[in-house]
Amino acid sequence: MRAALVTGGTGGIGAAVCRRLAADGVRVGVGYHTRRAQAEALAGEIGGAAVLCDVTDRESVQRAVDNVLEKFCQLDILVCNAGVAWQGLLQEMTWEEWRRVMAVDLDGVFACCKAALPPMIRAGQGAVVTVSSVWGVHGASCEAAYSAAKAGVIGLTRALAKEVGPSGVRVNCVAPGVIDTPMNAHLSGRDLAALAEATPLGRIGTPEEAAEAVAFLCSPAAGFITGQVLGADGGFCV
Repeated sequence: MRAALVTGGTGGIGAAVCRRLAADGVRVGVGYHTRRAQAEALAGEIGGAAVLCDVTDRESVQRAVDNVLEKFCQLDILVCNAGVAWQGLLQEMTWEEWRRVMAVDLDGVFACCKAALPPMIRAGQGAVVTVSSVWGVHGASCEAAYSAAKAGVIGLTRALAKEVGPSGVRVNCVAPGVIDTPMNAHLSGRDLAALAEATPLGRIGTPEEAAEAVAFLCSPAAGFITGQVLGADGGFCV
């Protein structure tokens, strides 16, 4: 039976990933920062464990990995899903706001991979899935920091796949399009309609659809796939 750590495990996509992996028989560490009650409820639902993991704090990340290893005696899967966004003109963004986005969305992926890779390499196997965004592929007006961080996640994924592939560890990325999650709750109905119209499939995606892409890349079915970016975006990037 495999074991996983999912960061941002209480969010829209994160919670769907936890449920989907659990449905595959994976024991899941539901990573959370501030939403302890939600993480514990979800962990109880899926038979997993709530794991405190502030991805901006490397000691917290290391403790989270150690906790998963202690609870499940192994770590086979890491899903780097924790993320924050910021909307507005670049010239109106403060240094502190810029650093916050980078610290969570990009530095956090580095911290999690650095902590999780040693046990995977010792075991000679493992799967890391990072979560980027359609904006990391094409960029978005008024989301420069988010786009830059998510583009960095893609570059990190591809480079790391080459680095750890010889050790039996696969590293892939899912780049969701516009998904119906709390992160997009600020968008107006008109904005969502416009984004749906710009999507070839003509609608907004669901967290469960993004989770299916993540679960596939974590699964043995993707055993010969590494260094790839799978767009769960309804054709937005076509």
